[in-house]
Amino acid sequence: MQAPGLGVACILAKIAVAVGPFVAAVPWAFGAAAAPPANPAIDMGGYLRVANAAAMHRESHRLSEAEFIRMSKEAETVILDARSRDKYEELHIKGAINLSFPDIAIESLARALPDRNARILIYCNNNFSYGPGPFPSKLPSASLNISTYIALYDYGYRNVYELGPLIDIGASRLEFESRPAR
Repeated sequence: MQAPGLGVACILAKIAVAVGPFVAAVPWAFGAAAAPPANPAIDMGGYLRVANAAAMHRESHRLSEAEFIRMSKEAETVILDARSRDKYEELHIKGAINLSFPDIAIESLARALPDRNARILIYCNNNFSYGPGPFPSKLPSASLNISTYIALYDYGYRNVYELGPLIDIGASRLEFESRPAR
């Protein structure tokens, strides 16, 4: 039998372990220091809520290479490449449009993807191996697919599908093209 109050101490210890990293990262949230200046145009809590919702939605929207190819040939499907303009021009999936991730904003999305119900296929650097020039590797947690999916989800796009596997670029059945140098 536990001593009285020991169960509460264990629960509090578990809470301290779970919350500890958060307190260290944002001490102002617990009154340890002054809060940073407010900026209504930046919402970390909102981002984390959207990221969690997008992650759940994404699980049923990841495609094999064959599924990606099949869907890319269907009418009203858009292939979106969110890499930099330079990397896009070096090599991209044939037919893809480029909207570089830093340029994703209300107005640019309205121009490039006016129909929020359109099917959008996305891919990124981390989908291709042996293509370090046009497709340099990123850390898995910093994969551009993740950021792009979350951003599109936040802007109201729900018909987004992501190329799932890591594919040897030399063995891929996808068609690629490049743009002439400027």
